[in-house]
Amino acid sequence: MNSVSDLSLLTLVAQASPVVKIVLAILVFLSLLSWTVIFRKAIMITRAARQTDEFETRFWSGTELTKLLETANRNRETSGSEERVFAAGMNEYLKQQRSSGDVINGVSRAMRAVFTRELDHLESGLPLLASIGSTSPYIGLFGTVWGIMNAFTGLSTLDNVSLAVVAPGIAEALVATAIGLFAAIPAVAAYNYFNNRVGRLSNRMDGFSEEFLNILERQTR
Repeated sequence: MNSVSDLSLLTLVAQASPVVKIVLAILVFLSLLSWTVIFRKAIMITRAARQTDEFETRFWSGTELTKLLETANRNRETSGSEERVFAAGMNEYLKQQRSSGDVINGVSRAMRAVFTRELDHLESGLPLLASIGSTSPYIGLFGTVWGIMNAFTGLSTLDNVSLAVVAPGIAEALVATAIGLFAAIPAVAAYNYFNNRVGRLSNRMDGFSEEFLNILERQTR
């Protein structure tokens, strides 16, 4: 182990042991994966919130339910989650009217099935962010422990030991912890933020479903 005066990040990474380099590569990959998920979720959830706002504006404006259904069926691929829940309920309602079954329960089940599917879609990627946020610090800590062990093992071959000799090895090891935190902090923050927004959208869809069922129940009576 040589005394190194240059303690820049690139130098520390270049002089790290193979195990620490592998750990750093894993952490960089997890960080890139995390940011990819973050950008995709930001676009997805922002679009879902906008679509929900637009549909609720049309729904409560007094437009006939049949016209709203025609629009929802025509734009099935581009409609928002709440509009799909409405379409599922309205389609089931029209089917149940032609039969002698329990209309409201049938509509509720149809809406609940679509609601669950849409919620799963909105939550996709969040478990990955949670996993990256919880495991990255430990992966970085493993690299740090390994690097420090390697640094102190190398001291046994030296006659004169000083802080200048030990510092580079320890600094190399601590880089792994720093990169681990760099990968974990955005993932945890994004998970909490997106989980909160998905929860709000879920509450809005759930509330809309209850209000829509009340409307259909009054029409049935």
